[in-house]
Amino acid sequence: MTSSRGEIEARIAALDYWDGAVEMEPLGGGITNHNFLVSCNGRRYVARIGDDIPEHLVLRSNELAASRAAADAGLSPAVLHAEPGILVLDYIDAPPLSPEQVREPEMVARILPLIRKCHREVPNHLRGPVVMFWVFHVMRDYTSRLLEEGSRHAARLTELKRQAAVLEEAVGPIEVVFGHNDLLAANFLDAGDRLWLIDWDYAGFNSPLFDLGGVASNNEFTEAAERDMLESYFETPLTDALWRRYAAMKCASLLRETEWSMISEIHSEVEFDYAAYTAENLARYERAFADFKTL
Repeated sequence: MTSSRGEIEARIAALDYWDGAVEMEPLGGGITNHNFLVSCNGRRYVARIGDDIPEHLVLRSNELAASRAAADAGLSPAVLHAEPGILVLDYIDAPPLSPEQVREPEMVARILPLIRKCHREVPNHLRGPVVMFWVFHVMRDYTSRLLEEGSRHAARLTELKRQAAVLEEAVGPIEVVFGHNDLLAANFLDAGDRLWLIDWDYAGFNSPLFDLGGVASNNEFTEAAERDMLESYFETPLTDALWRRYAAMKCASLLRETEWSMISEIHSEVEFDYAAYTAENLARYERAFADFKTL
């Protein structure tokens, strides 16, 4: 059921967590959740509103566990309150990055340690059940749902499914780390002296190649920047074999974002031009897959 802004604000204001009157305003940029900046007794908070999203395999219990672990690892703001459908976080007074900023070599050098810390240290703080985010399973589920629900993209799905199988075979056996799995520029906050990583809706165990491919594809790295990134992350010269596996996972990241948007065209209640987002990501995926076939 669609909730109006007034209904969402009333839900936030009714939380037992507050110790006084609250003021709030929407935070822009999100295309999965409703996010609000809340002020209470001179302190600011972020309230994230969102229930489970079965069509995207998003479980809020998993997001909460990952958010708490990421905060304990020093990557993400503290979780101050949680109840079904609502997460209250400490507010970080820092702007999100833009894709242009993420592409800067100096910023890549700051981001990679954050990604490595996510992969290596967040699991030390996780409690309870967590998920495996395997992009090829996600896309198989998306394809089935899109066909069942009569997506306008149905005619494309058989070929996209075949291509996904080619990519999965090319990725091969993986190293398992804990991935953020949604490394859009806006999920990095730059406080000047440090970076923060936010929004753990899709977090789960995964290959490091998915986050690396995601940050590169979401922010349109050049090939030279991608090669430098891989050598820096793995601290070893780049081989042709690793480059091909990475290229396959980058394609998978783009295809998953495309199919995510196809699903969102049908289901999302957030005001956003998902049709245009689908077209943009599909075009980027097709270019990347054409490049992959030449390797």
